[in-house]
Amino acid sequence: MTRLHLINKAPDHPRFGRCLASLCAGDSLVLMENAVLAVAGDHGLPAENVMALADDLEARGLAGADHGTVTAIAMPELVALTETHASIINW
Repeated sequence: MTRLHLINKAPDHPRFGRCLASLCAGDSLVLMENAVLAVAGDHGLPAENVMALADDLEARGLAGADHGTVTAIAMPELVALTETHASIINW
């Protein structure tokens, strides 16, 4: 059973670390709001299935930069992810 994790807390927030620790193989992680700041540093993001909302990247001056394995997505893609995962966890 794959899960979709939605996190909006900045990387220095305790909940961010708990979210990363709870990820299992096949889970997907979407960085939203201040969580997108994690693409700018080494915050232990998994190597696959990590996405960031493009609008939030742009709002924080992070749009267009190389974010390694993190994929920028738009809202319609987020909606599609909610339809393809067995459960959704909001952090």
